[in-house]
Amino acid sequence: MARYALTDIHGCPRTLRALVSEQLNLQKTDVLYILGDLVNKGPDSKGVIDYVLELQAAQYQVHCLRGNHDQMLLKAAKKGPKNLNLTDTEKKLVLQSFGIEQFEDLPRKYRKFLKSLPYYLELPDYYLVHAGFNFTQDDIFADKDAMLNIRGYEVDWQRIDSKGLLHGHTPTALHSIKKAIAHKSKRINLDAGCVYYRNASLGNLVALDMDTKELYIQPNQDRPYPVARKS
Repeated sequence: MARYALTDIHGCPRTLRALVSEQLNLQKTDVLYILGDLVNKGPDSKGVIDYVLELQAAQYQVHCLRGNHDQMLLKAAKKGPKNLNLTDTEKKLVLQSFGIEQFEDLPRKYRKFLKSLPYYLELPDYYLVHAGFNFTQDDIFADKDAMLNIRGYEVDWQRIDSKGLLHGHTPTALHSIKKAIAHKSKRINLDAGCVYYRNASLGNLVALDMDTKELYIQPNQDRPYPVARKS
């Protein structure tokens, strides 16, 4: 049995499928944790959720967390596109992916999936979260906005029982992720900027073996599509 964590797929299902089926060769005894941002920005948000649901239906142990973009899409389905921090082109890609004219038409199956996503998971040896925790709060697990959006925070290790902390949210150059693993950092950001394939230091989806600390790297397989460069 192996445990893997990956994050920030952003509508790139071919890349996810290549990583999971070809590189990880995921088995039903393995556990896969996806740390949010399954949707938006990339070409096929629906395809990512469909693949996750397909794996779960086949009894694979796949657990997903809620990211800020999953939350945004859920809000847009309820209150319209003003809740989406996306370019017009990116909005179009999401609508085309689901085959809908407006975000309020998002099918119930996908709303239900997004609503079911927890904000964080506690394991015996790790905390998993999309962005992180606001350690200045009395109750770090009550600040849902921080779990989805926070950046640039210092970890108070006592508050999380000195467990490892895995997250995404902030696109990070591959060499920085490798360096964090090599230095045995307890906090690792696994967002390798999969969707930003036009940026030389980004454009990868990575998975970490949570026990051996081996890093699996899958370059973007969903290109070409219109995407903003990430500075």
